[in-house]
Amino acid sequence: MIAIVGLGVIGGSYAMALRRAGYDQVCAIDQDEQTLEKALAMDLICAGSTHGKQLLRQADLTILSIYPHSVAGFLREHASDFKPGSVITDATGVKSELARQIPDILPPDVDFVMGHPMAGREKKGLDFASDRVFQGANYILTPTARNRGENLKKVEKLALELGFRRVERITPEQHDEIIAFTSQLPHALAVALINSDKEGRDTSRFIGDSYRDLTRIANINAELWSELFLQNRAYLLEAIEGFEAQLDILKEALRGQDRETLVERFEESSRRRSAMN
Repeated sequence: MIAIVGLGVIGGSYAMALRRAGYDQVCAIDQDEQTLEKALAMDLICAGSTHGKQLLRQADLTILSIYPHSVAGFLREHASDFKPGSVITDATGVKSELARQIPDILPPDVDFVMGHPMAGREKKGLDFASDRVFQGANYILTPTARNRGENLKKVEKLALELGFRRVERITPEQHDEIIAFTSQLPHALAVALINSDKEGRDTSRFIGDSYRDLTRIANINAELWSELFLQNRAYLLEAIEGFEAQLDILKEALRGQDRETLVERFEESSRRRSAMN
């Protein structure tokens, strides 16, 4: 049995993707009874609970799809409830602090394999979940010395079955450093861009694809992303400062009417973007 803790947009997407992949023994734990009832009515899960002790004792794999600050607390509360020999994985966007906490929480026969699906939506809740959100996306594993090789392979295999294009393995610290740049910085830029608009201007009548694409993620889950920013603040500040340095180059080129520098920076960005796959 697979247990999903938290049936929000990511947990719900996991449930849908698992069903589509042929897993019929999927249960869920969520504080909202209405969400559980809806998931049961949609045939996404075979059982649901607001407390979860009995379900955790049956689960061979538990997927934590809850806010970062809740993970350690949930593990502590249920440390004795997890099935011996079972595997736990997560979907949180910060790893270093969690990696430091896990050895002091779980019994040695329960393996926590930290994972991060690089996919999501701006909306919250089961109503916005999709079984297609993982298709072609990247998945990151952050192994620790505590993990067993066969359990890492188990989580990797499941990610590929759910439609992820590839799975990368890096350390928790490497994860937090690169995610600060590839995920958290873009969200910071989108928020800053849309909040820098002139008050009272009907900008929506004049936007094209560039503005629409750049600000899509500004429609943000404020509680979740404030947690992610603060938990990863050192790496995110470093990423912001690197961006500011590049923006300053463009700003100074404009002030000095330096067309040569502008062309050079544009050509460099085009080269780098074309090299991405």
